[in-house]
Amino acid sequence: MSAIDPVHLAGLVRRGDLRGLARALTVVENGGPEASVLMHKLYDPSPASRSVGLTGPPGAGKSSLADVLIAHWKSRGRRPGVIAVDPSSPFSGGAILGDRLRMQRHACDPDVFIRSMGSRGHIGGLASSTAQAAEVLAAGGFDPVLIETVGVGQGEIEVVSVADLTVLVLVPGLGDDVQMMKAGIMEIGDLIVLNKADRPGMDQLETVVRASLEFVREGRPVPQVVKCSVATGEGLEDLFSKLDDLLSSGRDFEAVRRGRVRENLLRVAAEQGTRFALELLERSYGIEKAVDMVLAGETTPYEIGERIAALSGRAPV
Repeated sequence: MSAIDPVHLAGLVRRGDLRGLARALTVVENGGPEASVLMHKLYDPSPASRSVGLTGPPGAGKSSLADVLIAHWKSRGRRPGVIAVDPSSPFSGGAILGDRLRMQRHACDPDVFIRSMGSRGHIGGLASSTAQAAEVLAAGGFDPVLIETVGVGQGEIEVVSVADLTVLVLVPGLGDDVQMMKAGIMEIGDLIVLNKADRPGMDQLETVVRASLEFVREGRPVPQVVKCSVATGEGLEDLFSKLDDLLSSGRDFEAVRRGRVRENLLRVAAEQGTRFALELLERSYGIEKAVDMVLAGETTPYEIGERIAALSGRAPV
């Protein structure tokens, strides 16, 4: 028998047991059959919790911004959770930077849960299990769940498929980097935060960013732009107001959730390691029908993944 009982662990998470929650996150990071069973038990097709992706280049002040967002949400009686994805050590595979150090004032608060995750070489600004970790925090009663990406530039677009909405953080002094990002990362933000407004070059940055928004694809809402400085407090109330509006009613979360379920189904099929698994998903269910079943609470992406593994004659990953 396995030393880990994922069903019991799911019960601990649901009851808000913090040790159980921490252990569940470790199980999810390590993967394997226990992780699949755990996620099946915790899966909620219509979660009350919202998730916010926080992305941008290195040095943009994402962790400092996360710190003030935690304090703001706490002041509103909410229980924020944070998944901070850091570059991994090439030796241990663990997270190097430890974002919890930059949010130290919240470290002992039982109504705040902060978890650093090593990217373990996964591209896209996240770790491979980030989406599942966010689901675990939501199941544990944390809302909103903030997902801070590594900070590697244009390649960080994966956060869009994980978070309900995305905040892109930029700072003055990036120069040509902003021009480079216009073609990709600039389109992922639902809210663009121009941080460190007290530094020289802010007006130039704002001009470049607003000009780049003219290239946003037709049919996609143009992101809002807010200037602020975490160091001085300038513009923070405007930032809080805009972000809270987006979280409450600012976008079609049902459409976002449907897209995320679809991505999740394709991911669990692809994890079986064969093209045959993807074909089985389409042939056995039809991707859109499978999405409908998940959203109706009839099954979960993880249960479908188990069935596909059985049909393809492989052990579940």
